[in-house]
Amino acid sequence: MGLPQGRIRLATVLQNADEFVRIDDVERALSVSRSAAAKLLSRWSRQGWLRRVGRGIYASVSIESISNEQILIDPWVIVPALYNPAYVGGRTAAEYWDLTDQIFRDIVVVTGRPVRTKNQTRLGLRITLKHIRPSLIFGMKHVWHESTKIAVSDVHRTIVDILDDPAFGGGIRHVADSFAAYLVHDERDDEKLVSYATRIGNGAVFKRMGFLAERGSDNSFLIDACRHGMTKGNAKIDPTMPCRRLVTRWRLWVPDNWVFEQAR
Repeated sequence: MGLPQGRIRLATVLQNADEFVRIDDVERALSVSRSAAAKLLSRWSRQGWLRRVGRGIYASVSIESISNEQILIDPWVIVPALYNPAYVGGRTAAEYWDLTDQIFRDIVVVTGRPVRTKNQTRLGLRITLKHIRPSLIFGMKHVWHESTKIAVSDVHRTIVDILDDPAFGGGIRHVADSFAAYLVHDERDDEKLVSYATRIGNGAVFKRMGFLAERGSDNSFLIDACRHGMTKGNAKIDPTMPCRRLVTRWRLWVPDNWVFEQAR
C-alpha cells in the first residue's frame, strides 16, 4: 500500500523547503491558495508532523523525534527564520570566537525587529534577544549551518557589544576575560575595534575598554583612543553590580575588588 495522499503532499513540501516551512513554501510546492496552505500547515501541526516555531513558520518533525520538546540539531538555523534582520552575538558569539571557555545554555540574538519578550523558548531552545536599530547591524561574518546562511558578529563587534552591555557577555567578569582573550587573538585589530565602538556611539564602551586595557601591556593605542572616545559623566563598569569606587580617570564606577593596578 502506498503512502497516504496527505503524507505525499507533506513530503513534496519538505523537499522544496529549507529547515523551516512557511506558507509560501506550501503555496509553491502544491499550487494551492494561501488560505489552503495555511490550513494544511495547521493540520500537519495538529497531527504532529510539523511543530509551530513562529507565526506562519513550522519545523518538520521526524517520526523518531516526535516529543513534547523538539531540539534542533543545529539551533542557529532558527535565527534568520524568526528574527532577521539579526545576528548571533554577545556571549554566544564569544564562545564561537573562542574568547571564553564558559558554556552558556541560551543563544543570544541581536535583532532589528521589535522585541516584546527578551527571553523566549522556541523548540526547547532558550533564546535571549536584544533589539537594536537596523542601521546598527554591521560588523558581521556569515557562516553556513545546515545550508542556512547565518550572521554572527565578527570578533571585533562581539567585544564592542559585550562592552556596550555586559549582561549579554555573561557579566563583566566574563567580559573582562573575553577582552583579555581578544588582546591575544589572531584577528586582533585595535583600529577596527575603536571604529566599531565609535559607530555604536556609547561612551561607556570606551570607559570600560580603557579601564580593562590598562591591565595588559602593549595597549597604548587603545588606551589613548579610549581617553578621546569616552564621554562626560560617570558610568558603571556593570550596571547590575554594586559599584562604590570611582576611577576618576575613566569616569567609571567599579566594585572595590575591581580596582587593580591603580598605581599606573
